[in-house]
Amino acid sequence: MARETTAAVGHASALGPEGDIPAALALAALAALGQPTRLEIFKLLMRSQPDGLAAGAVAERVGVAQNTLSAHIAILARSGLVAGTRDGRSIIYRANVERMRDLIEYLIDDCCDRHPELCGFSAADSAAEACGCKPGGDSAKRG
Repeated sequence: MARETTAAVGHASALGPEGDIPAALALAALAALGQPTRLEIFKLLMRSQPDGLAAGAVAERVGVAQNTLSAHIAILARSGLVAGTRDGRSIIYRANVERMRDLIEYLIDDCCDRHPELCGFSAADSAAEACGCKPGGDSAKRG
């Protein structure tokens, strides 16, 4: 059966006119990640890229009931950090890596005045590229 993208829940507003992340969206993402279970869900989905995980697998690995997972996923999805894709009778959840990049860029831009080297992020860029986490990185290098 063909996969179809589904909007499991609504999500936060789109990026700004110049492709930048609005403060409200950054706040929603940071608030979503500010809860221990949601942070664990997001980290699990990041480690499961690009395949994602079915809702049942996420609930089992994180150790929460399905209805509790649904509430957490809804908050993560509204912040734009997680999206669900219907695959038959299952919903496969994936982390929105681009939104996380946008959030990190937003934080670096504000902190470092668009000069990440001032904050010591040059070494992090090299490590991110090596693991495939940075745009253009080789995801096959991830282990």
